Amino acid sequence: MNLLYFVWDADPVMFSIGEHGIRWYGLLLAIGFLLAYIVIGRIMKKEGYEQKQTDKFSIYVIIGCVIGLRLGHCLFYNPGYYLSHPLEILMVWEGGLASHGGAIGILVAIWLYSRRSKMPYFEAIDKTAAVVPLAGAFVRVGNFVNSEILGVPTTMPWGVKFMHNGDDLINAFEASNGACPDLNYQNLSEHLTGACPDLDISCLSDYMVARHPTQLYEALFYLAMFFGFLIIYKKFVPQWKHGTFLGWFLIVLFGFRFIIEYTKTEQAEFIWNAPITMGQLLSIPFIIFGIVLIIRQYHKKNNDNVEKMTNNNGK
Repeated sequence: MNLLYFVWDADPVMFSIGEHGIRWYGLLLAIGFLLAYIVIGRIMKKEGYEQKQTDKFSIYVIIGCVIGLRLGHCLFYNPGYYLSHPLEILMVWEGGLASHGGAIGILVAIWLYSRRSKMPYFEAIDKTAAVVPLAGAFVRVGNFVNSEILGVPTTMPWGVKFMHNGDDLINAFEASNGACPDLNYQNLSEHLTGACPDLDISCLSDYMVARHPTQLYEALFYLAMFFGFLIIYKKFVPQWKHGTFLGWFLIVLFGFRFIIEYTKTEQAEFIWNAPITMGQLLSIPFIIFGIVLIIRQYHKKNNDNVEKMTNNNGK
């Protein structure tokens, strides 16, 4: 039995206005976007871009990201339902965002922006890649506050028991003799199923088991990745071919996503009877694209060097 763990029972709603609750997740998402906007604004200002160019660029990225996040969840994880109820795709406040969709949305949005501006596509992408992990860190903290994207059970001392609404669940049953029953999983299950035969008691394990705080693992990794890649961007990108930075970014980010999926309970449903989840399947194309970009830019750099040497020898 694991006696070392943390209990997390925070209310995801900060306060309510009438019947509408203002959630911590929304605030953290907004803070993440705001900080990313500030950082990318400083990068572009240092590189000689005007403020109006930064604002226009940021609007494209944010809109593309939000649309991609929502469509990614609807089409990748529950297409049958949302294609049958298309209007519910617009109900973003109901929850349901997918980071892989957000990545695709950003790539498309920057492609549209580059067509309408003088900024080369891969140059624009490199700037965005430098700040995306910062926003991602805040999103994952929001997931933690919401007690969602739960990890698999663990006996590690930093395991977390997600107890939001747990008190309501425990108080939902009554002992037949008026005595409080032992609050272990088996007895609690018997009391609940006795009172409510149709109740799905599998959700009880969410409250009774300490789990890996995968949301915090990702948040810390993305924060470290942000600072690391920001240093790399400032130090090496001026000498690199545009797109090389993006390639490394995709490999590191989605390589980590592929690995971390194994620790997520909600993501652990394998597809096609193969030991791979939907999140891992969606990560593979990004990793391959990153490898292709690095190889392509490496050969392009070598060809440019050969051409330069040939021209110098001919003079």
